[in-house]
Amino acid sequence: MSKTNPLGFRIERDLKDALVKAAKDDRRSVSSMVQIILERWLMDKGYMHQEHDEAA
Repeated sequence: MSKTNPLGFRIERDLKDALVKAAKDDRRSVSSMVQIILERWLMDKGYMHQEHDEAA
């Protein structure tokens, strides 16, 4: 697993509430949920490519 880097930012309360609920429902940390959402968006938009050894 690669080393992670900290990232801080502010979001609206309703967005955070939805994010916390989604993370809880998926049994993940908020940080993990944010990473998944960002990775999927960046892949969908062509900014990142899925690694070959990753399970789809």
